[in-house]
Parts: sequence; structure tokens; C-alpha cells
Amino acid sequence: MKVRRLGNSELEVSSIGLGLMGMSPGIYGQTNDEESIRTIHSAMELGVTLLDTADVYGNGHNESLLGKALQGKRDKAIVATKFAYTTNYEKIVGHPDYIQKAVDDSLRRLNIDYIDLYYQHRVDPNVPIEETIGAMSDLVTAGKVRAIGLSEASVDTIKRAHNIHPISALQTEYSLWSRDIEEEILPVVRYLGITHVAYSPLSRGFITGEISNFKDFGDDDLRRFMPRFQGENFQKNLDIVSEIQNMAKEKNVTPSQLAIAWTIANGALPIPGTKRQKYLEENVGALEVELTPQDLVRLDSINPKNTVYGNRYDDNNMKDLSL
Repeated sequence: MKVRRLGNSELEVSSIGLGLMGMSPGIYGQTNDEESIRTIHSAMELGVTLLDTADVYGNGHNESLLGKALQGKRDKAIVATKFAYTTNYEKIVGHPDYIQKAVDDSLRRLNIDYIDLYYQHRVDPNVPIEETIGAMSDLVTAGKVRAIGLSEASVDTIKRAHNIHPISALQTEYSLWSRDIEEEILPVVRYLGITHVAYSPLSRGFITGEISNFKDFGDDDLRRFMPRFQGENFQKNLDIVSEIQNMAKEKNVTPSQLAIAWTIANGALPIPGTKRQKYLEENVGALEVELTPQDLVRLDSINPKNTVYGNRYDDNNMKDLSL
């Protein structure tokens, strides 16, 4: 598998990663730890090195799960995790004292000596970004972290953070469905040499074409509470998916592979999430998809002005984006 340099760091990572969020309970339905660990192992065998988790996923469960999967295999992984949210996403904290405790807790759950890529999950509006990044920089000096990143940060925050310590990665939602960062954020990220890591490149599974009814979501599936999956938005967005499906069929690839290949063609490092080996292998297959300039023009026309129906999150969570 091709590798790439991770932004302003010495790290080399696979050109596609694996998002682990859905492997914890209360996110996308039922989970199975043994199956999830097998999927993580399969990913590493396929050459996928970037494994993405966070301390709040499953309130520590996700990191502990990855820690079990890494036993005897640490040298095959680039571990990325995040801090900021407290238990059950109750609040966002970017204070230096909190960061020191958070990183130690993550290292303990992951059962590793250092974290390769440490993100601030969301920006704390009550703590100057200079203080937060200063504390993260101290973690690099202490050898607990190798590179630092931000998630869903504004242009101003990215620039101010980068002035304190080189930012290696910016993680945002990015897909054929979510293109709102293209106008302002992506040009700055590229200028500063920061790797853009795209989570939800399959729009939380919607682009796969396997979700056709709101009732397909279990009671504990967080997508039930996202505007894009509710009411009239659901059916309108299905129409966008059908166009992607038609093009994928013409190219003899799956909609997932087409969508992931598009994010890669646009310079992103996608981290599609899955807890099953079948979908992992399908997603990795996106690396073999070749998109012509004509293909890219056609894909751009499917959702040219980010015309997907409904916000990514509810109003309360939307306010935490791009601080």
C-alpha cells in the first residue's frame, strides 16, 4: 500500500486509514469486540497503518479495544486519538491541566508508551488555543506524543495553533455530501502543509446505498438524531445517493469505493469507519479506482454547492464546529 508523509511530522502513514468509532456501543448499533479486533488486525495485514480513535468513543471503551488489538503489533500502527470531550460529550475542555490527565488516561487504556498523532477533538471556546497547543507541544517534548492535530477547527484557530507548534493534521468530515470546508479551510491547510484527514467519507454509511429507510437504524444509533437522516431530508438525500450508485455501476466499482476514491483525488486521507472485515476490504479497494478528469467533473456536479439536505449535527453540536 502507498504511504504518505503526515503533514508537518516525520510520520509516514498509509494513504487510507481506519476509523474505529463505530466499534463501540451506543454509536451505530450492535458491536462485537472480537469481530472488531479481527477487523483491526486485517487492516494492519492489508497495510492500513493509521488507526483512529478517541477517548470519548464509548467513554474509554474504544481506546481499550484498540489497546487489546495492538498487543504484539504496535510497530504496525500509527495510533491517532483525541481529547477534549468529557464523559458522554458533556462538555469540551482544552485546559493544560486537563490535557495532561487526558493523555495519561489514553496511554493507559491503549497500553502504549506514546501516541503517534494526538488531536484536540473540538476547540474549547473558553481557553485560548495558544494555551492548549502549548500544552500539547509539551507532550511532544516529553515523548508522550509524536505529532499533534486539530479537528473541526476554523481558519483563524488553525493559523494561531500552527504558530505555536507545527500542526500535522486537520480532521474534518469530508465527502461528496460534506464539502463546506473547500472554500476557506482547505486552501489554508494545504498552504501550511497540514494533512487533511477526512472522517465519514461515506457520510456515515449513507453513500454505500445500503441504507434505504430511517427504520433501518436501531434505537441506539446516533444517526437517528442527525438532521440529514430525518423527515423529508432522508428521501431527498437518497436521490443524491442514487446518482452516485449509477456512476459506480458504470465504472464497475461500489459506491463506497467511488466516494473514497473521490476524497483521495481531492488530496484527503480518508479514514472510513467499519467494524466488519468485508467492508474494510471493500474500502481498501478504493485505492485501485482510477478517476479521470471527466469522472471528477461528473462527481462534482452531483453535489456542486454542498446541496445535501440537513445539517451534519443538531443545533447544539453544530455550534462547536469551526471555532
